[in-house]
Parts: sequence; structure tokens; C-alpha cells
Amino acid sequence: MNRFHLTLTAAGRPAMHGWWGSEATARAKFTRWVGDWGREGVCIVLVDEETGRTLETWPEA
Repeated sequence: MNRFHLTLTAAGRPAMHGWWGSEATARAKFTRWVGDWGREGVCIVLVDEETGRTLETWPEA
């Protein structure tokens, strides 16, 4: 089961998303996406869909 969902929105519109079963992999992808795509107007969020908990947000809320 892929419970860790990563989303990237740009200018308020969905642009990319991915699902992973491993939290470690999902967190590594989050870090990579921030490095590759993190800029003004972009929001990147990692959520544990099983618990509904937000694990990471960029930029920090």
C-alpha cells in the first residue's frame, strides 16, 4: 500500500504528485522536490494518508 502522498502545487494549481509505501523514500523525494522545484509560488506537501497527518510542508507554514 502506498500511504505516503507527495503533492506539488504551483500558483495554486496541482502540478505533480507521487505515492510511496516507504516513509523514508517519501521523505527523500520531498527533499529532492524542494531542491529541484522549491521556488516562490510553489507548495510541496507530504501527507501520511493512513493517519491524515501532514509530515512535511515547504515552505514551512
